[in-house]
Amino acid sequence: MSRQYQAPIEKKFLYVTQEVSFCAAHKLYRPEMSLEENVALFGKCANPHGHGHNFTLQATFKGELDSLTGMVIDFAKAKQILEDIVVAPLDHKNMNEDIAFLKGIIPTSENVVLLLWEQIQKATQAEPWALMKLKLASSLHHWVEYFGPDHL
Repeated sequence: MSRQYQAPIEKKFLYVTQEVSFCAAHKLYRPEMSLEENVALFGKCANPHGHGHNFTLQATFKGELDSLTGMVIDFAKAKQILEDIVVAPLDHKNMNEDIAFLKGIIPTSENVVLLLWEQIQKATQAEPWALMKLKLASSLHHWVEYFGPDHL
């Protein structure tokens, strides 16, 4: 005999985080500036041949427990969303050359996380849970966190 999960009567919001990884190259530069000016502005990140990172992205979603499943979001669904929106287009790509949504944008971690937020939010807007935070790390010691446009 199986028992159906019973959610508590009071509403409780939980945060669920899924992480994915991808490798990508980029070059930080402004095309209207000389190489010397770009190096002065961006340092070694302005290397004419670019450089690569092993990125990790953590996406945190907020929602209520589903009374049928006892979950906020199925981890497999969260992973598939991030695989489709983040990993498939970015993994082993040159962010300056290969990514349509980054065309004309300096691909800093800050700009990338803002544009990924737009992509993920657009794909999940009809869901009962909401995207709450993205954390994009380009190394073990450097990351950018974004809590959305409405966060103060």
